[in-house]
Amino acid sequence: MDNGESSYRRFLAGDDSGMFKLVRDFKDGLMLYLSSYTGDLSIAEDCVQDTFIKLAVKKPRFNGKSSFKTWLYTIGRNIAVDHKRRFFKHKKVSLDDCTTLSDESDLEQSYLVSEQKIALRHSLLRLKKEYQQVLHLSYFEEFSNSETAQIMGKTIKQVENLLYNARKALRAELEKEGFSYEKL
Repeated sequence: MDNGESSYRRFLAGDDSGMFKLVRDFKDGLMLYLSSYTGDLSIAEDCVQDTFIKLAVKKPRFNGKSSFKTWLYTIGRNIAVDHKRRFFKHKKVSLDDCTTLSDESDLEQSYLVSEQKIALRHSLLRLKKEYQQVLHLSYFEEFSNSETAQIMGKTIKQVENLLYNARKALRAELEKEGFSYEKL
């Protein structure tokens, strides 16, 4: 699998079905990642739309230095960073509100089908934003540490440290809920 690169190349060559395939394959995962970055599902939706609009309108060149998915998530993160800069002084949503939104969301229900996964998601939402991001990218999206570092704008060592501390914090949150996981 080329991770979306061939679909993007087809789109650039004039085949609109390539863009439809990209949106279908990447929108849900990108939305969950950006939701963990922004802390707001509706802002994440806007950023995902802006990401695909940027691909469709500006048609940035994919140079192949990373996987296509890494490149796409980096574009999405940069759009979210720009959005946060522009709208920082505006509406702020508490973490409790985000938890309520995620419980009602069909998107997350498709990803989180069992009670343990829902409890895990709630525990993740109580972690620092940076911890949420690194765990989501590494475990849900299965990015390597170097790809995660590139997306987050950090060094590999910083990502390794973040992962260690994030797993430790997640374990503590899960233990508060009564869960015990050996593999964390």
